[in-house]
Amino acid sequence: MTENYFTLSNILRDPLLAELPAVTTDSASLSYAELSSKVETTAKWLSTRRPKMVALNAENSIDWVVIDLACQIAGICCIPLPDYFSHQQSLHCIADAGVDVLISDSSDLADQLTAPDAIDGLPSSLNAWILAPSGKTLVPKNTQKITYTSGSTGNPKGVCLSTNQQWQVAQSLASAIAIDKPKHLCLLPLGTLLENAAGIYAPLLSGGNIILIDGKNRGLDGSSGLDLLQLVTCISQWQPNTLIILPQLLTALIAACEMGWETPESLRFVAVGGGKVAPELIQQAEQYGIPVYEGYGLSECCSVVSLNTPKHNKPGTVGKPLPHCRVSTIDGEIHVEGASHLGYLGDPDSWNTALIATGDLGHLDKEGYVIVNGRRKNLLISSFGRNISPEWVESALMARPIFTQCIVVGDSRPHLTALVSTPDHVSNENVDTWIQQVNSLLPDYARVKSWEIIDKEQWQGLFTANGRPRRDDINHHFTKNIDKLYSTKNTYAAEVVTQ
Repeated sequence: MTENYFTLSNILRDPLLAELPAVTTDSASLSYAELSSKVETTAKWLSTRRPKMVALNAENSIDWVVIDLACQIAGICCIPLPDYFSHQQSLHCIADAGVDVLISDSSDLADQLTAPDAIDGLPSSLNAWILAPSGKTLVPKNTQKITYTSGSTGNPKGVCLSTNQQWQVAQSLASAIAIDKPKHLCLLPLGTLLENAAGIYAPLLSGGNIILIDGKNRGLDGSSGLDLLQLVTCISQWQPNTLIILPQLLTALIAACEMGWETPESLRFVAVGGGKVAPELIQQAEQYGIPVYEGYGLSECCSVVSLNTPKHNKPGTVGKPLPHCRVSTIDGEIHVEGASHLGYLGDPDSWNTALIATGDLGHLDKEGYVIVNGRRKNLLISSFGRNISPEWVESALMARPIFTQCIVVGDSRPHLTALVSTPDHVSNENVDTWIQQVNSLLPDYARVKSWEIIDKEQWQGLFTANGRPRRDDINHHFTKNIDKLYSTKNTYAAEVVTQ
């Protein structure tokens, strides 16, 4: 995308959109003209302060969107801090990026910093503080946003993106989905790059209305907490056209349908990504009227790389590459061109890399659809020398809404075991019967020989925002439980973890 291909101001000032609703909450709404005015006012305020790095830490709200867009207009780098990050992770990001202004909906994070100086006059309900960054931060040229990957370690890594890269992805998504003036309900936190690009920018390009509800009222808490009743109540209340969900949320919505929830007829496109999804689950969702389309992406490619759409849809794949992406495979690993990030913050050796090695195993089929088998680093090698992708087995086990979470382990072990969580109405017998059914469809080396039910609260903090498990952390956290599974002679273990 060239510099003059798109300007945010042109979209917000489009006279054909001026009176249409742009952003809506349960208590307020702004038209495109009103959003434009508020963004411009906020951009001018930011420009007078001349910050280099603005950290944004807040719940989904109109003000979150305004600050994010105002930073682009003012040419200021924005660092979204997801609300599910621990204070330690957020403080690391602030120090790592050399943040000099913090904007937040609470003082909790500011209270952890050394002598923050509160700023008055921000045209927003959010609060702002001036910080004193230490040291010089190495940032690639044209960096406008730094998104931190939660990864599998305690300290997140900063992925640097330009304004053009973000809107290039949004433009490709808007063209591929092709829904005019969509009503989009943001279920994921806006601090998540996927919801940021696909849930704000893409709908704006299509003249859409973005619905912004706080976590409690949309039934989501942190990276893994879920109140299913509140979630479906929120969806039914707002009657959206489009949603972005994770595999776990898809499983939850199917479970809700089985219990009598009726999918709103307004739904036209539900994108699911963040992990491998069994084709059977996609088909089951469609039977309940959930128009679900699987996609694939990563932060280093500014989120979405490929996506199934109503025009090009093949369950079992993650769709065809978006127009700006070129996908290939090298030694079985997926590589992407045309969508590379600028590089990692503070790591000049990573800058200006045209070809991204994703770390994902997969290939393109004869029709050009992308198939992802799992993460290269996640491969389990059994003590009998068999290579097993845990995502393959997990997706098979998640093909029915028996589990709310499912993690398969077995590296250097003689067989696979699983840590699972279930809805309250699912019994141990239900679990065992289902696992035996799945096992009958898998080769012997990929069968789950024992399992244990984990209380859902024990998963907190062990998944990324996109629903991907932090496997190293999970293995460490549940070491005793895993060891117990391999020491037991039972075919399954049904003890619930409550420690």
